[in-house]
Amino acid sequence: MKFYETKIEIACPPARVWQTLTAEMPRTPQHYGIVRFDGEIAANSKIQLWSEVASNRAFSLKVIKFDAPNEMVWRGGMPFGLFVGTRTFTISATYHGSIFEMREEFTGLFSGAITKSMPDLTSSFTKFAAALKQEAEHND
Repeated sequence: MKFYETKIEIACPPARVWQTLTAEMPRTPQHYGIVRFDGEIAANSKIQLWSEVASNRAFSLKVIKFDAPNEMVWRGGMPFGLFVGTRTFTISATYHGSIFEMREEFTGLFSGAITKSMPDLTSSFTKFAAALKQEAEHND
C-alpha cells in the first residue's frame, strides 16, 4: 500500500482549523495546490478537485466521514475498488493549538501499477498543510 502524509502544528484551536479546511479552503484553493474545487464539503457530499500535480484531470471524491472538528475522510477511485484513494484529515487539540495531519492511502488491485506512474505527492502535501496553517493563523 502506497501512502503520503504530512503533519504540522497550527497555533489555533481545532474549530478554527476545521473552519479554514472545510469552508475557506474551497474558496481559495490555489493557495493549497488545487487549481479548481467544485462542491461543498459536508457529510456525504460529492466534490471535485483539480490538483496542480494533474491539472488536466478532475478527481471525483465523496466525503465519507465528517466528524467536526476532528476528522474528515474523502474517498475516490475506480469502480469495484480496483483503485481507491482515501484521504484522511485529522485535527487534534494541543496546549498551544492544534496538530493537523493529512494522509492519503492508495489501495486496490491496480494500486501498484497506478502509483508507480504517479508523481511524488510529498511537496503537494507539504504545500497544503503550510497553506492551511497560514490561513488559519492569519484569520484567527
